[in-house]
Amino acid sequence: MEKNLKKENKEIMDEVSKTPKAVRVSNPIAKNKTPKELDKKKTPAKNKKISIAEKSEILPIKPAVTDPLERESGIVARINNFTLNKSSNKMYSGYLTNSLSAGKIVDYSELIQYLNTSLQNKKTTHDLFTVLHNVFVEKLNCIFTAFGVFHEKSRCINLKLLNKMGGTYSSKIFLSDEENPVIECFKTSSAVLKNNNKFLNIPYTPDSSTIILPLMSIDKTVGVMILGKENIECNMGFLSFIANYTAMFIHNIDLLEKTNMYANTDTLTGLYNHRGFQEVLAGEIQKADQNLTNLSIVMFDINNISKINRELGHAKGDEVIKLLAEKVKQNMRSTDRAGRYGSDEIAIILPNTNTADAKYLAEYITYTLSCCFVDDVGPVKVSVGVSTYPESSSDQEKLLILTEQAVYISKARGYKEGMSAIVSSSDFNFWDDAALNSFAEVIAKRHAQLGINFEEELVHKFNSEQIVSQNHLMELANSLAGAIDAKDPYTKGHSTSVSRYSEALARAINLPEDEVQRITLGALLHDVGKIGIPENVLKKPGKLEGEEWEIMKQHPVIGAEKVLKPNEALRDLIPIVKYHHEHVDGTGYPEKLKGDEIPLSARIVAVADTFHALISDRPYRKGMSIDKACEILKDGAGKLWDRDLVRHFISIAPSLSTII
Repeated sequence: MEKNLKKENKEIMDEVSKTPKAVRVSNPIAKNKTPKELDKKKTPAKNKKISIAEKSEILPIKPAVTDPLERESGIVARINNFTLNKSSNKMYSGYLTNSLSAGKIVDYSELIQYLNTSLQNKKTTHDLFTVLHNVFVEKLNCIFTAFGVFHEKSRCINLKLLNKMGGTYSSKIFLSDEENPVIECFKTSSAVLKNNNKFLNIPYTPDSSTIILPLMSIDKTVGVMILGKENIECNMGFLSFIANYTAMFIHNIDLLEKTNMYANTDTLTGLYNHRGFQEVLAGEIQKADQNLTNLSIVMFDINNISKINRELGHAKGDEVIKLLAEKVKQNMRSTDRAGRYGSDEIAIILPNTNTADAKYLAEYITYTLSCCFVDDVGPVKVSVGVSTYPESSSDQEKLLILTEQAVYISKARGYKEGMSAIVSSSDFNFWDDAALNSFAEVIAKRHAQLGINFEEELVHKFNSEQIVSQNHLMELANSLAGAIDAKDPYTKGHSTSVSRYSEALARAINLPEDEVQRITLGALLHDVGKIGIPENVLKKPGKLEGEEWEIMKQHPVIGAEKVLKPNEALRDLIPIVKYHHEHVDGTGYPEKLKGDEIPLSARIVAVADTFHALISDRPYRKGMSIDKACEILKDGAGKLWDRDLVRHFISIAPSLSTII
């Protein structure tokens, strides 16, 4: 029986040696010799260098391009054929008896199926190496496994070894170490067999024979796979197949990483592009939230880049952008991330950084830029904005909006002693004219991609503002009204004028001072509900008809319910805003109130609102004269507007018309 066993083993090994994955291997079993006997037989003269060819019988490696599992002549097919041929003898039924694997019997077709199942959904090389290590240790009785991946920049193989006890060791083997069997295997793309593992130079690793196989993918060696065994007899075709599978896996991971990198990288600067920057920022904000730390954003906007591109060409503009990018890369920390946020904007994400430290970095970078001169351009000038999480906002998009807003304010402030004004979101009052204008510019620029409404954000700010006095409230209301009026270029200043007219009429009929102040403020906000009216309706260059008019008629209710009701300090203004379009004959809107059902304050604002509308230019007509407007008011007195209020207003109208 022993003779038959040797004969069958020889048949199998002969079949393996004919597979497309031929390997360079010593086969002592085929010769009935042990590795020690072979070494003894071929002992060279003292001090003579021993080549691998002298120590072992060599089969040349020519890695197959096609998968051996997909070919009839593949190793699995051959093993299966062998199974069929020997099925009458259960001792040999498709099994290889590996005398050097502690008596374990290995069914390679089952092993491949097991690997196929275990490797499904594995997405990292760590997962791959872990599965293979477990298979080699448990199924093939390996003492250790090691996987080395070539690192092109450092010209070395980064090796990670896992032993049977679960220990992990790492080392580097440089290509310059040509005598190392690992480098020999890598360079020649051939399997190398050794009777020891001293060349690994990893402590606490039991001495054993080793098999070193190249990891080949598309005719390129990407690394090595090393197995430590008590003896080196094994199915080399199977191991070659696993090595090539591992190589393809590593290659695919590398290609995926490069694809993702290029998808998120700006080709001009080498920094993240807008998409990559947003993704990194989202991750860093999440970390800051978990760790309860600050995170700052610094944004640089190159001034006059459009002029540079127009007058000196885009190549010169690109040169300026690249210079800014280089200065950013040179001066940011290893934990910081930078990206080309817009065509002429570069932003830095600064984890664990407060506003003061972010300003310091921004100041240093602007200083280094001021020392650099670009031909025909001179020193590069930038505007700089800073915002900090969570101090400025805990929302990613709002954080970026505030950063851009700070950039616009920086640009408006210009330079002091040749240096850019560095502005943070905590440095300005949101309701300042410059801040409001910059906010409008940012929102107009980003509206399509953000879905954030400028006016709604203003109302949110308005209602969340801590009111400290009546004057403070009037200032905020003026800013809000002005911003809303700016939506319609034909009604600019309308709210302010109506407020002034209403105040004058309230005083003309001798109302108490506190009621005059209430009417003045209510008139200022009478059209605040236009925040909910679509711009295509609001800016239509002609009279509104049908459905358009029905949409416009909703603005008094929107103003009362959406803007005023949430703010306790403004709720007493609701009657003015909601009913200033009611008519005394019941034909108005939204509730068709009649006569005295309409609050007096709303009737006052209605007269003032109509007068200013009549004397103002509209897309479909020029503004009327004061006399003509007063005539129309007279005609509608008692029908549309309160008769006594119209009479009083006409008497004071000439003195109110200096500002139209």
